Amino acid sequence: MNKIIECVPNFSEGRDLTKVEKIVDVFRGKKDIKLLDYSSDENHNRTVVTVVGEPSQLKEAIILAIGKAVELIDLTKHEGQHPRMGAVDVVPFIPIKNVTVEEADSLAKEVALEASQKFSLPFFLYEKSATSSHRENLANIRRGQFEGMAEKMKDDMWKPDYGPESIHPTAGVTAIGARMPLIAYNVNLSTNNIEIANKIAKNIRHINGGFRYVKAIGIELEDRNIVQVSINLTDYTKTSIYRVFETIKMEASRYGINIIGSEIVGLLPMQALVDTADYYLRLENFKIDQILETRF
Repeated sequence: MNKIIECVPNFSEGRDLTKVEKIVDVFRGKKDIKLLDYSSDENHNRTVVTVVGEPSQLKEAIILAIGKAVELIDLTKHEGQHPRMGAVDVVPFIPIKNVTVEEADSLAKEVALEASQKFSLPFFLYEKSATSSHRENLANIRRGQFEGMAEKMKDDMWKPDYGPESIHPTAGVTAIGARMPLIAYNVNLSTNNIEIANKIAKNIRHINGGFRYVKAIGIELEDRNIVQVSINLTDYTKTSIYRVFETIKMEASRYGINIIGSEIVGLLPMQALVDTADYYLRLENFKIDQILETRF
């Protein structure tokens, strides 16, 4: 592949794995398309797919996946810990190789135009593709979720960029756009008190005065009887994993609890983990090309 764009669509289904596989199958066996990863979470009731490919082939596959999700997912019956407004909740395009952000933006708009016409699905442009500043942040667009979106879209400030001006009755509305690499990172706490997780999330997220490149919410993991702080790091080069981890650890100590583990959802740049290892090991004069695999 000469030009490579990454796409990380989030689908609002993480419990019915038969449906998940039908959606993911769209990306299998395609020329100039590579399915890198997909993971489903029952508590979030959400599946995150990571796929890369040449722009034209990726466009075709994403539109097919959107159509399959619209066919299979009914948000009127959906429950989960993660906020959502659409069967295909968000579709980000990330430039990887020989591709600019502008090209990723153009691809996002082409997908939105064609998919909105095929499936009668409204689309909001977000991040680098946003048509106004109040639409850049996904949290602002998603506020109200599926249940409140029909009323929200009556406001001229929240008319969709593509598609009908009312939500799809079962598939809701989708956010789409170009952005830089994002790291989905969850930190699990030694308590089942969701109020504590929410307070910590509020303290670290940008919208409430926390880290500039952090979005965060509290999540209940009912099967483990614990809570977690679920985080999106929108620019790991400006706000690192280790800085967020240490801040959560400090905040948790206020409530007499500990971090019992953390997890990465999907894929992340190697440099993000190298930076973390560098910090905790206090490495001197370390360079990424000292990692064996980078020499291959």
